[in-house]
Amino acid sequence: MYQYRWHDTRKIDLPLGKVVCVGRNYLDHIKELNNTIPEQPLLFMKGNNALADMTLPLAIPERGECHNELEIALLIGEQLDADSKDVSNAVLGVGLALDFTLRDVQSELKAKGYPWERAKAFDASCPVSPFVPFNDIDDVSGLCFSLTVNGEIRQQGDAKMMMLSWQRLLQEIASVFTLYPGDVVLTGTPKGVGKIQSGDSLVAEMSEHLTITTRVA
Repeated sequence: MYQYRWHDTRKIDLPLGKVVCVGRNYLDHIKELNNTIPEQPLLFMKGNNALADMTLPLAIPERGECHNELEIALLIGEQLDADSKDVSNAVLGVGLALDFTLRDVQSELKAKGYPWERAKAFDASCPVSPFVPFNDIDDVSGLCFSLTVNGEIRQQGDAKMMMLSWQRLLQEIASVFTLYPGDVVLTGTPKGVGKIQSGDSLVAEMSEHLTITTRVA
């Protein structure tokens, strides 16, 4: 069973919570998929069944066309709700996550106006890296991250490119529903999403803090 861990392999004593995802938070990704700019944060969720260890071989469904979406992930350590004054106090760790998406399934669902869970919330659809303690990062807003697939850089992101900052996102989310210890917030993906398949080798990096080498099973 999956377990949250620090980047030095120590276990993090938190329950597995929900994964709150933010769509369309990077303008280049919005343009890439010819989507409209949302008037407010586009939120959707994955259950804790979606959580998986990014350092282990990654499982993807045999059906559909599975795309990579690399994102900065925030691990919640304290309850955060509409009355919370400082959102940074609620963040325990910072890492990376892959929001695996069955793109063809999502396109069909979007065309019919249906929810996205069949395309986004399947088992192991959210591999996450080990986490770096929030207090060990000078400025989360200055983090850069990238995904390399089979030796070629596919995605490069910078937290400064977010349309809404991570602080604003947490405020917006908490105004709608409470975040609890063990929840994870994904902050959006930059351009460069594309198909991944069995046998692909992946390297995910976050500034000088994380380098994760993995592969698709």
